[in-house]
Amino acid sequence: MKTCKLKRKNDKHGGFTLVEMLVVISIITILIAILLPVLGKAKSSARKIVCMANLRQIGTAINTYSMDYDESIPIGPKAPPFLSPADFYPSTGTPTSLLSLSTGQPVGLGLLLAKYLSKKSEVLFCPGADQSVSTKAELAKVGNSQAQCSYYYRHASVTSLFDNPKEAPIIDIKLSDLGLNRKKQKIKALVLDTQFLCPDDLLSFNVKPRTHHDLETVNIFFAGGHVVSRRNEDNRFTVDVRNYADIRNAFSKILETFEEADKEQ
Repeated sequence: MKTCKLKRKNDKHGGFTLVEMLVVISIITILIAILLPVLGKAKSSARKIVCMANLRQIGTAINTYSMDYDESIPIGPKAPPFLSPADFYPSTGTPTSLLSLSTGQPVGLGLLLAKYLSKKSEVLFCPGADQSVSTKAELAKVGNSQAQCSYYYRHASVTSLFDNPKEAPIIDIKLSDLGLNRKKQKIKALVLDTQFLCPDDLLSFNVKPRTHHDLETVNIFFAGGHVVSRRNEDNRFTVDVRNYADIRNAFSKILETFEEADKEQ
């Protein structure tokens, strides 16, 4: 009986050689190097789009609020005595990213939470934050302590560090007539991304950097109802108080970013 023998293939063709493996690895590495920046830009663009959608919803809430309050935009409350650098609302009407004061009392955009953003509170937080922020933890502070969102809100354009009892009280500001800024230009911008830089050792006062979109762009909501994204060339929208001499002028610097935004369409 003859035994049938199968002819074996040459082993050298049964798998990759070392050279072939290295070539494949090199090609994969090159592809990854090409694709990663593209994917990174795609994610960045997606975050920017979501951020702009957030601002549109905030803008809708401001408009609805104004219809309920004789065209007035959310303003106040009266600032408590300024006792600590950790209080980010030293004077009534200062531009602020706060949702509530140290007492837990709602302030700024926080005035929209209970009725106008109760089911959409997460829109107050930009997905393009450069620092880790817990939306859930921050919202839980409202009603109990000082809470902060991702956006600056401009209501009365005050820059002083203390309420002056001799000054006239701040009256309601109408959405249809916001007045003029310090440069005698028409006020148009109401809400924008925070781009805030400060000294590291202010962390003990809970004062820390809050920046978005890698400091490259800022999204802006205008009183007219539209939202735009603008490049942050020369850091024109950045509030940089890393020099201690600038800290006292922080609120003035925040207003400067809004005045830059007022120039945009």
